[in-house]
Amino acid sequence: MKLSKRIQAVEGSKTARFIPLLDALKRQGRPVISLAIGEPTYDTPPPVIDATKQSLDRQETRYSDMAGLMGLRTALAGRFDGCGAENIVVFNGSKQALYAIFQGICNPGDQVIIPIPCWVSFAEQVKLAGGDPVFVATSNHQLDTEAIATAVTGKTRAILINSPNNPTGAVYPREALERVARLANEHDLFVIADEAYDFFVYDNLPRSSFYDLETVRDRLILTRSFSKHYAMTGFRVGYAVAPPAVAAALVRLQSHVTGNVCTFAQHGAMAALEMDEGLLVRRRMDLQHKRDLAFEQVSGLFPCVRPQGAFYLFPDISGHLHQGETSGGFAARVLEKTGVAVVPGEDFGMDGHVRICFAVPDDQLLDAFKRIREVL
Repeated sequence: MKLSKRIQAVEGSKTARFIPLLDALKRQGRPVISLAIGEPTYDTPPPVIDATKQSLDRQETRYSDMAGLMGLRTALAGRFDGCGAENIVVFNGSKQALYAIFQGICNPGDQVIIPIPCWVSFAEQVKLAGGDPVFVATSNHQLDTEAIATAVTGKTRAILINSPNNPTGAVYPREALERVARLANEHDLFVIADEAYDFFVYDNLPRSSFYDLETVRDRLILTRSFSKHYAMTGFRVGYAVAPPAVAAALVRLQSHVTGNVCTFAQHGAMAALEMDEGLLVRRRMDLQHKRDLAFEQVSGLFPCVRPQGAFYLFPDISGHLHQGETSGGFAARVLEKTGVAVVPGEDFGMDGHVRICFAVPDDQLLDAFKRIREVL
C-alpha cells in the first residue's frame, strides 16, 4: 500500500533525530536544558483558566459554529478596523489556519514566495496543497524586496511574510511591508501574513501589520494566535482574518477537517481578549530583559543579529563547525556533550545557524551558555 506522493514529499523536522538522544540523556539522569521549544515558560493567565473551567461547568462541550464562536469572532473583529465576524475564522492554532489557507488558494504548480530563513512548516504546507515553495534570501535577516520582485513569475500565487520572524526575531518595518503590498497589487497576488508573534516587539519599536495597509486588505489573509501572546500553546486556538469570500471558503474546508475548534478552549480565548494587558506587558518586558541577557551571552560565542521581536536568537555557528558538519550535527554534538538542546538552522532553510529560544528562566539561560562555552 503506497502513501500519496504529496505525503512522501513532505520533510519532517530534522530536530526529531534528537529525540532518542534526549531520551538517553534523561535515562542517564543528566540534566537537560531545552532552548529548542518555541513557547514561553509563563503560566496561562488565571482569567483564561477560570473562564475555561466555568465553560466546562456549564457543559459547553458540544459542537459549535464551524467558523468559531460568534462571541469570539466578534471580539476579534473589533480589533481590526472595518472588520466583521464574517472576516474571522477560528482554527486549531495558526498552524492549522496556514494549512487551510494554502489548501484554499493553491492549485497544483502554483508558487508561493517565502523569505528564508523561515518557520519549518511553511514549505511543507505549500507542498501538501500541491504548490511549490520559492525561497528568497533575506539580507541581514531583513526582507530583500528586490529579490522578492525578481522571484515573481506567472505561476506566483502568494507572498508569505512572517513578522516578527521565527527563527530570527527580525521585525520588518512598515516601508518593507508597503513594498510587498505594491508587488501583490501589481501582480494580483495574495499576501499571507503570519503574525503569531505580533505582541512581542521590543525596544518600543512600532508594531507594523499588513492590516494597517488598506490598499492590500482585499488580498490579505492574516493569521494570529493565542498560543504565544497568552501562553496558551496547548489550547490550540488561532485565527485567520480574510476577505469574506476567502473566509467562507476556509470555513467550508474546516467543515470537512475538524468541524469546529474545542468549544471550551474558545471561551478561554474570549477571556484572554477581555483581560487587563498589564500582566502581558510585564511579561513582554521580562522577555526583552531575557533577550538582552541572551544576546550578551551569545555575542561572546557567535556572530548574531540582535533580534527585535519574538523570543529567538539565530546565531551564525559556521565558524565552529567541524569539517563536513552541518548545523544539525553541531546541535547534536552540543546536546550530547552539554545537555543543551537547540534547533539546527537547516530546519529553517539556513544551515550554519542554530535557533535558540530565550524564553526560559534566567538561571537556565546562563547555565546553558556556560555549558556551550566550555565545549567550543
